[in-house]
Amino acid sequence: MRALAAGSLRVVWQELMAHFPEPVETQFGPAGLLRERIEAGEACDLFASANLAHPQALLASGRALAVVPFASNRLCLTVRSDLLQSGDDWHSALTREGLRVATSTAGADPSGDYTQALFTRMGTAGEAVRERAKALVGGRDSAPVPTGRLAAEWIIHGGQADAFIGYASYAARLREIPGLTVMEIPAPFNPRAEYACGVMSGEGQRLAVYLRSVKAQEILQRAGFSPSSEC
Repeated sequence: MRALAAGSLRVVWQELMAHFPEPVETQFGPAGLLRERIEAGEACDLFASANLAHPQALLASGRALAVVPFASNRLCLTVRSDLLQSGDDWHSALTREGLRVATSTAGADPSGDYTQALFTRMGTAGEAVRERAKALVGGRDSAPVPTGRLAAEWIIHGGQADAFIGYASYAARLREIPGLTVMEIPAPFNPRAEYACGVMSGEGQRLAVYLRSVKAQEILQRAGFSPSSEC
């Protein structure tokens, strides 16, 4: 069996597959770019996307047999700790003029799309952040995040930016890294990231059913994901 999976699933995927009774060859990448590969003819049995839109597009075009939601996620803000001021929250830090903000790449990576939605929900303040934010990962021509590194840590400690907006499923690991502070973004501003499978074959259907099982859901929640609204 062959799967294409969103890069944000890379860390948890090994444990998930350890409890699935069939071998699964998996390649990871930004979900938007994986969808393009499928549309260009690349074969897979299951496409695990970080949003509903990409597998739904494959279903609409007749390439996918079904769309199966299986998890959800949120965004968080990671900031270089020594740049924070007394009393800062996510909003005051993010909107501080001069703070260099990095994001993933909208269009190619759903994390970037959710970040753009966050900026919109912030109103005028978000438009100002949008103007100065730089998409440094998740794009077609972006430098790859080194193996074993988290994007926020690599970007901030590497001096490329002072803050990074990314998935909250990484928050627990990021909080263990010296020099970084992770800030929660409240629900009214924070888009809900719905993860869903594009089922591309009968074999893929078995994997999709497993990802909604009690065991798989326990593994995903331990890794920082939340249940899908449809699970």
